[in-house]
Amino acid sequence: MEFKDYYKIMGVARDATQDEIKRSYRKLARKYHPDISKEADAEARFKELGEAYEVLKDAEKRAAYDQLGTNWKGGQEFRPPPDWNTGFEFSGGGFSGGDAADYSDFFASLFGRDFRAGGAGRAQPHAKGEDHHAKVLIDLEDTYQSATHTITLRVPGVDAQGHVITRERVLNVTIPKGIREGQHIRLSGQGSAGMGEGQAGDLYLQVEFRAHPLYRVDGRDLYLDLPVAPWEAALGATVKVPTLGGIVELKIPEGSGSGRKLRLKGRGIPGDPPGDCYVILAIALPPADTEAARDVYRKMAQELNFNPRAKMGV
Repeated sequence: MEFKDYYKIMGVARDATQDEIKRSYRKLARKYHPDISKEADAEARFKELGEAYEVLKDAEKRAAYDQLGTNWKGGQEFRPPPDWNTGFEFSGGGFSGGDAADYSDFFASLFGRDFRAGGAGRAQPHAKGEDHHAKVLIDLEDTYQSATHTITLRVPGVDAQGHVITRERVLNVTIPKGIREGQHIRLSGQGSAGMGEGQAGDLYLQVEFRAHPLYRVDGRDLYLDLPVAPWEAALGATVKVPTLGGIVELKIPEGSGSGRKLRLKGRGIPGDPPGDCYVILAIALPPADTEAARDVYRKMAQELNFNPRAKMGV
């Protein structure tokens, strides 16, 4: 996917003020409006301008876009990195699929799903403030036991000179026990201030898990690849297995093969009911790095009538 340089499309510098961006859009929109322009590519240019302005006119979308742009190198195919908008605090209700479909694949890949962005409605004398949204990363262990963490959010805004800036906001947040990926933590009154006597909006933190070195997550269930020795799989054994709640013992049935799935009931993410931990066996071969080890393998080859490709007819 091609990276779109919205600043180049708008003909402004990356440090342009919001007023400069507005003036440039009005000028170019008149030039390329399909109803009056004589340019051959007027309709395409007009649509491209609208997309660029949709991002750069909004301090929140612009701040997020700027973060992506600083990490992009020209000539490379662009793919937004995972969790690219983590830690940004946004206001409003977000985009629908139809909104994103009006623009390019590049725009939709950034703002078409979970992204939340502005759009205040008509002001009321006494209205509740807008809700804010942010995505935060937590460790998988945090959901096993309730934990309190200091979380720093980046809040985009505009300074007195019209430049987009980002300030930091620090919050102490309690992570509820058993929270799942994709669920939200609601912080009452931490959104935008209300109008008149209206209450402040709320802040919703969408929880995502950091990649874990051992476990994969599916809802409340965990999946763990467990290395076992060939003799443990062939003869059966009781082995130790790490879980979120500590080390437990697991019985490996005799004759188990690589890929066999064993269940540790209730050893997943807490809940009612709790999830399970599924252990996937992976047979690990000892290295043949000494002459004695190689002799063992030679003896196995001679004494065991074993063809791992027999089912393939070879």
